[in-house]
Amino acid sequence: MKKKLTIIILFFALYAKSQSLYFPPTTGTTWKTLSPASLGWCQDKIDTLINYLGRNNTKAFIILKDGKIVVEHYFGTFTQDSAWYWASAGKSLTAFAVGLAQQDGFLSIDSMTSDYLGKGWTTCPLAKEKLITVRNQLTMTSGLNDGVPDKTCTTNTCLQYLADAGTRWAYHNAPYTILDSVIYYSTGQSINSYVTQKIKTPTGMSGLYLPSGYDNVYYSKPRSMARYGLLILNKGIWDTDTIMHDTNYFNQMVNTSQNINHAYGYLWWLNGKASYHLPSTQFQFTGFLEPHAPADMFSALGKNDQILNIVPSMSLVTVRMGNAFDLSLPVGNAVNDSIWVRLNGVFCNSTTSFNGISSEVKNISVFPNPASETLNINFPDNKKYSLTIYNNQGKSIYSIETTSNIKLETANFAEGIYFLRATNRKDIFNKKIIITR
Repeated sequence: MKKKLTIIILFFALYAKSQSLYFPPTTGTTWKTLSPASLGWCQDKIDTLINYLGRNNTKAFIILKDGKIVVEHYFGTFTQDSAWYWASAGKSLTAFAVGLAQQDGFLSIDSMTSDYLGKGWTTCPLAKEKLITVRNQLTMTSGLNDGVPDKTCTTNTCLQYLADAGTRWAYHNAPYTILDSVIYYSTGQSINSYVTQKIKTPTGMSGLYLPSGYDNVYYSKPRSMARYGLLILNKGIWDTDTIMHDTNYFNQMVNTSQNINHAYGYLWWLNGKASYHLPSTQFQFTGFLEPHAPADMFSALGKNDQILNIVPSMSLVTVRMGNAFDLSLPVGNAVNDSIWVRLNGVFCNSTTSFNGISSEVKNISVFPNPASETLNINFPDNKKYSLTIYNNQGKSIYSIETTSNIKLETANFAEGIYFLRATNRKDIFNKKIIITR
């Protein structure tokens, strides 16, 4: 009886949480808002954030709290009705569609990809091709060679064996794109048709996958990306309409999917893990993907800094669309993290907060830059810093823990671009450095 009562209480707790979220109507432009002041957010910090985004090629920025719009800003001639590409952030939408296709009984992610495409879809030896499953495509562990001249090429001559499926993580676009064909041959519908039927219509999303070379790139209005984020925040349920019943798949999608890159789910990036890999490198970085962001955040990230963040603990969704940031930051996660530096200031005097890194070191000095013989790194205090320098492939070439200023001889460094990261228990500092002769 006690166990049954616990289950009932848990059910109503989850139901109440779902009902606390607002869902905009599926037609029209009505969308409820919350004022930042009502949440205790600081308007001057919002202005700082908006100015920062505007200086860095942003076209649209949205924050949802409990499903309601708190911040919505468009830059230049871009408007609420303008469309923009999601780039690789659209991978997350494909991952959700694959889960729905499995839920509908059309496919199994543990089946061989060749069950849907036929043998010979790669140039791998047949025994190696048979190792590749749909799950491997979702987790970037196909083992196909990402060192080919065109990583987007989906013809079988470009899909070459490098390692057994499941033994190597590499951010390889082509195996992901081929998921569109898996959906087509398993459901009998194109990716556009299936996503429209299963996701867009019940949520009121707009948008379309459009071909770009070998890729299919999703385009939509900013609010449609926000709608998708709200659907994901509510674990695949839109208001009272449960779109994804398969809770096992959903939970797998937004949690570590393999034991190589802990910060990667099914085409989603995960914060709060002990280590992570980035695209175009086999190097394992230690620490959180975005140190200034909540640990439970997960993100859809795309080329030129297209960003969709989901933060369950804060009931937040954030959207950023635009051109690439004009910043000297490391690839991948750094732009999103730099936005969170400013967001943390927005949440002042607010219950909308988290116990994460709350500030960014401003006055570490790195000089001369470019450097030819020596590089000086001066710290503003006596705190212990972990200092790492990465080459442009993401490989650590110098690492030290120190409380003192450093004078680093650069004679053994090849000419080129490097990235410096210094962290302590609270702060983080990123800097691009150039070594010349």
